[in-house]
Amino acid sequence: MPIPTTTGAFAIVPHNDLPGALPFWERLGFERVGGDGQYYILQGWGCELHLTQAGSGPWRVPTENNPFGVFIRTPEVDAIAARVDDLIIRPGGVLRHREWGLYEVGIAGPDGLLIRIGWPSRLMPEAGNPA
Repeated sequence: MPIPTTTGAFAIVPHNDLPGALPFWERLGFERVGGDGQYYILQGWGCELHLTQAGSGPWRVPTENNPFGVFIRTPEVDAIAARVDDLIIRPGGVLRHREWGLYEVGIAGPDGLLIRIGWPSRLMPEAGNPA
């Protein structure tokens, strides 16, 4: 698979079980487009994400109180939330307009990873604007 030729900054997210985490990201709408057995490059929803196999000992991802998080910025918030409704963090992560101006949802990922998916509220069709 060729390495994408896009510009930007991309999160590199460690997972304790990299192959086991891939089905989660595919369910979220991402597709593996590159990498090797220890490093995956994914694309979806106009975003690129890199996953890596975490190490052992101090390099292992703490599954309780995981400090890592990913924010996916896309207008397709509703479509993604519908794919993973059972993973939405309740009560606080439910899909809604937030006071900081984002329409977003919070979901629980592999290894206790926090994933937020959002788009500016003012740009959502519910706000009277075209998507």
